[in-house]
Amino acid sequence: MTASVIIFILISYFAGSISSAVLLCRLKGLPDPRKHGSHNPGTTNVLRLGGPQAATWVLLFDLLKGTLPVYLAYWAELDPFYIGLVGIAACLGHIYPVFFHFKGGKAVATAFGTMLPLGMDVAGLLLATWLVVVALFGYSSLAALITALVAPLYTYFIKPEYTLPVAMLGCLVILRHHQNIARLWQGKELKIWKRLPVKGNAAAQEIPNAEPTPSKQESAVDDKFER
Repeated sequence: MTASVIIFILISYFAGSISSAVLLCRLKGLPDPRKHGSHNPGTTNVLRLGGPQAATWVLLFDLLKGTLPVYLAYWAELDPFYIGLVGIAACLGHIYPVFFHFKGGKAVATAFGTMLPLGMDVAGLLLATWLVVVALFGYSSLAALITALVAPLYTYFIKPEYTLPVAMLGCLVILRHHQNIARLWQGKELKIWKRLPVKGNAAAQEIPNAEPTPSKQESAVDDKFER
């Protein structure tokens, strides 16, 4: 692994560590997505807490922080495996952001963003799969899980040289959804269009087994750091 590859991976990780959900909710005066709803700083939770407009901005930013590093690595003609590592680094930054105490989201949008430079054929199939599952069942998490499962298969037939890193990325997304898998199994998962109340902790109470809210001391340190 050369120095240039390491630099690309580090840049990708730091870009992924910028949490658009947290920053946008703060700018718009919305509840902190880490403390309300599913406690996940991602597009779906922002959709529930702030509506479609806020969620759209989060989605676009999360897509870009996956797309840009991979596109630059692709343009620099890195080996396909290393390009895949750059994409995985962006997702790891989203999941474990250095700027937010390593507590981030599930990297679905960022993972999809990393696939865009591979071609619209792969990306189109992934998007179609996600939309069909959401239309049939209404669960964003289920759509993400199924899309992550079939992504390596699509890649194998269209861009076979990227199959291994895409499979690694899919495993990362699936592992990150372990709580959603449990809620789906128990019939407690919320559908994507169900908007949550935001008064007090009511939003958090609607999602059983959600990740715990950060302590007051931890939140104070976080707020001080982000300023």
